Amino acid sequence: MAGHSKWANIKRQKARVDSKRGKAFAKFSREIIVAAKQGGGDPDGNFQLRTAIDKAKVAGFPNDNIERAIAKGCGSLAGEGDIESIRYEGYGPGGVAVLIEALTDNRNRAAADLRTAFGKNGGNLGETGCVGWMFDHKGVVVLTGEIDEEALLEDALETGAESYEMVEEIEEDTPGAEIYCAVADLETISQTLRQKGFVESEVDMRWIPSNTVQVEDTAIAQSLIKMIDALEDSDDVQSVTANFEFSEAVLSEVA
Repeated sequence: MAGHSKWANIKRQKARVDSKRGKAFAKFSREIIVAAKQGGGDPDGNFQLRTAIDKAKVAGFPNDNIERAIAKGCGSLAGEGDIESIRYEGYGPGGVAVLIEALTDNRNRAAADLRTAFGKNGGNLGETGCVGWMFDHKGVVVLTGEIDEEALLEDALETGAESYEMVEEIEEDTPGAEIYCAVADLETISQTLRQKGFVESEVDMRWIPSNTVQVEDTAIAQSLIKMIDALEDSDDVQSVTANFEFSEAVLSEVA
């Protein structure tokens, strides 16, 4: 998973800019609505909802909006259609596999938007299952600050984590680490690491590629970035994951 780090840092920097957009707030709202609908409106008893709220708060999503989204998810406030979770899959330039998680009240609109984003940037939207087998769904706990790697290794193994990765820059000028685990163990591992004194900046579920495509061509890299930006620009899209790594030379060009 180490090959992810530099691109992950670029994505985190981009996310800090994107989080200022009103469009991002709509995505937070939908995530909270669906979490509340599926597991109830009490964050203490609904880990998915609590995680969605934490992410929204970090991005500055107002408390009033959070409460309104929870109310909509619980059915006590009108204003949203029947939102469903859909996974889309496809290929980008250079044969890169792309997996998209969406929350939408109109699957035809969502598919049309994504098909256009793929097509205009050298990719194509595929059938369900065409690339999903290349990814594993994992829980991820992101830690910040100076971390003793030996202590982290011992504590992570003790909690049942599967692997970890030290990251040079989790946030601006701040190092950290990412802990990977089974989705079912995410809540327990998160709580245990906090109890052991680690500082968490994010708890989430991600699709992790089991194999990667090395991109050596700057033009392909730029097309990939444009395609991912176009996919993420859809109101329905919550996350986009692809199985590429940029070479050092390409990374220096696109960073």
